[in-house]
Amino acid sequence: MVTQKITIEPVTRIEGHAKVTVHMKDDGSVEHAYFHVNEFRGFEKFCEGRLVTEMQQITPRICGICPVSHHLAAAKAGDVVLGCPPPRPASLLRELMHMGQIIQSHGMHFFELAGPDLLLGFDADPATRNVVGLIQADPDLTVKAVRLRKFGQSIISELGERSIHPTFAIPGGVNRTLPAEGRDRILAQLDEQIATTQLGIKIVKDWMEANAETVQKFAVFPTGYFGLTTPDHGLELYDGDMRLIGRNGEPLETFSAQNYLDYIAEHVESWSYLKFPYYKKLGFPEGVYRVGPLGRINLAEHISTPLANEELKLFKAINNGMPVENTLAYHYARMIETLFACERVRVLLADPDILSNDILNTHQEPTGHGVGVIEAPRGTLTHDYHADELGRLTKVNLIVSTGHNNYAMSKAVDMVAKEYVRGPEVKEGMLNRVEHAIRAHDPCLSCSTHAFGQMPIEISIIDADGNLAQTIKR
Repeated sequence: MVTQKITIEPVTRIEGHAKVTVHMKDDGSVEHAYFHVNEFRGFEKFCEGRLVTEMQQITPRICGICPVSHHLAAAKAGDVVLGCPPPRPASLLRELMHMGQIIQSHGMHFFELAGPDLLLGFDADPATRNVVGLIQADPDLTVKAVRLRKFGQSIISELGERSIHPTFAIPGGVNRTLPAEGRDRILAQLDEQIATTQLGIKIVKDWMEANAETVQKFAVFPTGYFGLTTPDHGLELYDGDMRLIGRNGEPLETFSAQNYLDYIAEHVESWSYLKFPYYKKLGFPEGVYRVGPLGRINLAEHISTPLANEELKLFKAINNGMPVENTLAYHYARMIETLFACERVRVLLADPDILSNDILNTHQEPTGHGVGVIEAPRGTLTHDYHADELGRLTKVNLIVSTGHNNYAMSKAVDMVAKEYVRGPEVKEGMLNRVEHAIRAHDPCLSCSTHAFGQMPIEISIIDADGNLAQTIKR
C-alpha cells in the first residue's frame, strides 16, 4: 500500500520544466519514482507553412542555452531540402561555431549547474548550493569557469554577431567570413581555456575516486549508446553517419542520418509529454540507448586530438574497455568532450580554408525532403523537414537530444530514489540526489517538448488520507 507521494516540481538547475513524483510504501521505502516532462508547446506544428530558409532563425528560439545546435541542424536540413551542399570553408566555419557551443554549454553545466552538488556536497544548504556558494568556496576556480563559458560564447559571437540566437548559417553555407583578426582573438584565449578544462577533468576524476562508493551505486544500469561517428569510429560532434552499439559494446548499426526512421522509433507513456526513442529491431525497452557525452564517449574508439584521446584511454579503463554505465560518469565524459572541442578549435583555425571567401553555394537542386543532424551538447539532434516546390514546410519532425535520454533519466530517477530516499521524514539532500539523477544528463526540456515553465520549487509529501505531511520549498 502506498502511503505517501512526494512531488518535486520543478526540478532545479536544469533548462526547462519537469517534476518528479516519488511514491512511498508503508515502511518508508520507495515504491516507484517517476520523471514527468509536463509542458507542451507544439513547436513542430506551427513551423508548418514556414519557408525552409526561415528555420535557421525560428528553431533556435526553442532554447536560449543551445540555440546554435538548432541553428546549425536547421541549416544542415536546409542544405539537403534545397540541394545546395556548402563549400568546405563554410562547413569548417559552422563546425567552429559548434565547438563554441560545446565549450560554453559543457563548461557551464559542469561548473555551475552540476558542480555545486559535487564540490559543495549533495547535502549542503540549498541556499548556498549554487554558483554563489562556489564563489564563496573557491573564487579563483569560479572565475576560471565563467571565463571558460565566456570563451565559448565569444567564438559564437565572433561568427554570428551575438552569442544567443546567432545569424550565420544558411542553406548552402554561411553568410559571413571569419577575418584574420577574429581568428587571432580566439587563438589568444585558447591556452588558458585548455588549462581550465584540464583542471575540470582533474576535479571530476578526483571526486569520482574519493566518492567511488557513490559512483558505483548511483544509477548504474546497461543501455545501448548512440551518436554520430567518423568513418573509423572516432568521436564526431558535427557531421557523419549515425552509429549504435549494444549494451556490451557490440556494434549494432551504422547508417545515414537521412534514413534514421528506418532504425529509430518512439514509445509513448501516459505520464509524460516526452517520448521514449528506441532501436526498432530490439523493441522497447530492450532497444533503449543513451546519448550525449556518456553515449558519445562510450561509442568512440578514439579521438582525433591528442589530449582528449589520452583522457579517452583512461575513461575506457574504468570498466576494462566495456561501456561505462555509471550515470555520474556523464560529468567526466562531458569534460573530455570540452577538451576535444578546445583542441578542435585550434585545428580548425589552423586550416587555410577557415579564412576563405568561398562560403556559399548558390546553386540549388531541391529535393523536397532533408534531414539535418548534429551532436548538440546534450546528444543527437535531428531536424527532419518536408517541403513543397516553393520551399514551404509541409511536415517537421524534431527528435531532440534530451528525448533520446528520456528512458535513461526515468530509470536513473527511480533507481536513485530507491537507493537514497527514506521516510517518514524525507530530508532535502535525499531529494537533491534524485534531482541530480536528472541533472547529470544535462537535459534541455524546453528543447525536448518545446516548452516553457517557472522555476521555483516546492516539494509536497501527501499521506494516504490526502493530508499534507511535509513541505520543502526552494
